[in-house]
Formats: sequence, C-alpha cells, structure tokens
Amino acid sequence: MVSRRAIAALLGGLWLASNLTGVATAAETDLSKTAGGVTVYLGIVPAEIVEGLPPGSTTEQPMHGRTPKGPHEYHVVAAVFDAASGVRVSDAVVTAEVSGLGLSGAKKKLEPMQISGTTTYGGFFDLPGFDLYTVKLTVERSGASPAALQFKYDHRR
Repeated sequence: MVSRRAIAALLGGLWLASNLTGVATAAETDLSKTAGGVTVYLGIVPAEIVEGLPPGSTTEQPMHGRTPKGPHEYHVVAAVFDAASGVRVSDAVVTAEVSGLGLSGAKKKLEPMQISGTTTYGGFFDLPGFDLYTVKLTVERSGASPAALQFKYDHRR
C-alpha cells in the first residue's frame, strides 16, 4: 500500500506543475520540450502512487477508467502550455507512444484530468524493464498543425 506521504508528494508535484507560469521562457530539460507552438512538461510516476481508492469504493472512480495492475505500470502525465503566451492548453488531443530501445511501443490517447482547476493529460503505460524509454507526444489543437515532441526517460536507475 502506498503511504499518505507518497501521495502527498505526488499531489504537491502535480500542483506545482499545474501552477507554473512563464513556461514559454523556461529552459528545456529532459522532461520539458517546446515544439510546434506548445511547451510540454512530462511526468512519469509509478501507477501505484495515483491508483486512488481500493477496488469497490463507491466514492471515487478509478483514474482513466481502471485500477492499474502489475508492478511495472507507470502514469505518464503531460502538462501542455501555449509556447507564446504561457497559457495552459485545455482543449488539446494528446497522444503518447512509449517504447524501449529498439522496440515498438504502446500508443494511447492521454485523457484530460482536472488538477487544481487546470487540465493535465495522462494515461497508464507498462514499463517492464530497466531501459532508456522514448516518449513521443503528439499535441493536436484546433486551428494549428499537430506538434510532435520526443522525450527520453531513463528508467535504468
């Protein structure tokens, strides 16, 4: 079972990401990229941290329609901002493809999630081994060409 401290740390990190300002001028890191008019901050955490209430709970629905199963599931989260204005993008279609070195990967539409009144996109992915993963995100917005961003996630540590 995940401790309350781990959940509090995750929620604090998500709150921080949801309240970032000036993102268009922020320096790029391994988990932030700017392309095609958007800046994206990527987060990857063990799914057990965000799985929510135990099965059978009537007060909360499982995140993304299911409770993650298995020891290798991770929650991929993308916070999307307009690169020019720094305003959070809440009406995009975000697709992620996660693959290990030399392998084809799973491709999924990330679901919009409301965190502290802002929209973030997320989904569960299986990361079965210690590997250097590639996360390819496509962000589609009305009236704009799709933005393609590629991240490296080192899961060998």
